[in-house]
Amino acid sequence: MAYLIFKILVSALIIVAVAEISKRSTLAGGLLVSLPTISLLAMIWLYIDTKSVEKVAQLSHSIFWLIFPTFSLFLALPILIKKGLGFYPALAVSIAIMLLLYLVMILALKRFDVQL
Repeated sequence: MAYLIFKILVSALIIVAVAEISKRSTLAGGLLVSLPTISLLAMIWLYIDTKSVEKVAQLSHSIFWLIFPTFSLFLALPILIKKGLGFYPALAVSIAIMLLLYLVMILALKRFDVQL
């Protein structure tokens, strides 16, 4: 139980730190968020929990393919905001676009026999 609490605290601390840094500098916040921190933490926690390099490799492979639809959120959100859509509606539309592209990517990968 202590280990689970430790993982939650470390993960939460990183998220809060990035949010606070972003208030002062969006460039610094963007740089920190663009680092694969969460992915790295997930791989570390997975390895510690399972001792399975195969599971870590599979996770890394899935992250690689599924990161591409994520880019749509970062493209659509500022465009929609600049077009006058409020923050929450723009965020909702951006998330919907991203989710649709996740579905498209998963179906395309299945079509080409790429295992996630």
